[in-house]
Amino acid sequence: MSVRALSIIAMLLPVVGGFAVFFLVLKLVSPAEEAEAIADLEARQIKSTSSFARLRPQENLLDRFALWILQIFKLQPKLEEICLLLGSPNKPQPVDILFEKIYYTFGGFILTLIFFSWIWALILTPLFFYIPDLKYTAEVQKRQQEILGNFPTTVDLAALIIESGLDYMTAFERIVKIAKKKTLLEIEIEKTLNETKLGYSRREALERMSARTGAQDIRSFVGLIVQSDELGTSLVELLRNFSVDLRFRRVNKAEKLAAQASTKMLIPLFVFIFPVVFIMLLAPMISSFAGAGSLF
Repeated sequence: MSVRALSIIAMLLPVVGGFAVFFLVLKLVSPAEEAEAIADLEARQIKSTSSFARLRPQENLLDRFALWILQIFKLQPKLEEICLLLGSPNKPQPVDILFEKIYYTFGGFILTLIFFSWIWALILTPLFFYIPDLKYTAEVQKRQQEILGNFPTTVDLAALIIESGLDYMTAFERIVKIAKKKTLLEIEIEKTLNETKLGYSRREALERMSARTGAQDIRSFVGLIVQSDELGTSLVELLRNFSVDLRFRRVNKAEKLAAQASTKMLIPLFVFIFPVVFIMLLAPMISSFAGAGSLF
């Protein structure tokens, strides 16, 4: 065997070994497969309408590899949950997130192999697979913050309308109608109203709204409404107390962030501001000493 063939084999071995270690690590950290009931009609409908139906493993080698990754590591529920928390946009779909994870993995491995060494490529390759997760997690958190921005005001307005004698679904409809510019929260409420018109029960529509937002405050809000329906308690008092609690927790969070601001400012002060101040104070003194020393 020639020296060139040996060198090519030596270059390919770290690549093959790197991906073998990568898939082994992902297999170890992936959740165990849960058995699914055959009679679960809703699960079958979700799978039939899933964006992963776009994959053509018989026609495309990349689609075959993506489908293999999806099945081996059981990524479909997680990717669909990310897309749901993003608001089910047209882009990215769960299959797009899957391909993005694959592209990040291959690109990160090649760049690490070029600029560093195959050892670092073996170590860092599994981390590149999770970079899109970090990006989309940040987008989900930003979306949740926007949803909760005027949530206490919406709760107060709903309590006021319900107190006038209307039920809570009619109150939600009034809130959506009087909004000059619909926020993300009002868009989610409008989706809930449309789902009730399509045949979902009120409880199912509310629970779907809490699942789409993923925010704990929305879950608590839905729980209050469901509890009021089941027990027949006064929803107005529950909503008012809930609104007061929301504002109290928001004030506490703001106070905590204000208290942490002084501590966080120490790092830029010591790194950027204090050195410049010392240079400005000491530079004339050092210059005068240097000039005095040159006279002798």
